[in-house]
Amino acid sequence: MSIELPDVIAAYFSADKKGNAQAISECFTQDATVVDEGNTYTGRDAIRQWMANASTQYTYTVEPFDIAEDGKRTIVTSHLVGNFPGSPVDLRYFFVLRGDKIAELEIVP
Repeated sequence: MSIELPDVIAAYFSADKKGNAQAISECFTQDATVVDEGNTYTGRDAIRQWMANASTQYTYTVEPFDIAEDGKRTIVTSHLVGNFPGSPVDLRYFFVLRGDKIAELEIVP
């Protein structure tokens, strides 16, 4: 199933597919926060490092398959398959956009 993602969210998933931590960090505002696996990363440098670590630690593919709006959040549900514990899994990505950038992202099972 093909879904229509906002441009910056599509850019995030495209950069993730390529393992490009720098391109991912550029999708975010300077003061953005990411919450993933109980950890919080604040600012583009921390977000870039978070993604660089994830892409070297695990090999995975992510395929967004559903999108919904919840007030100010855009919720994208994606199927992840890889060499990480619990694979495969569907994760929900809660995005808060500010202008054409991501201001907040929380990833939950």
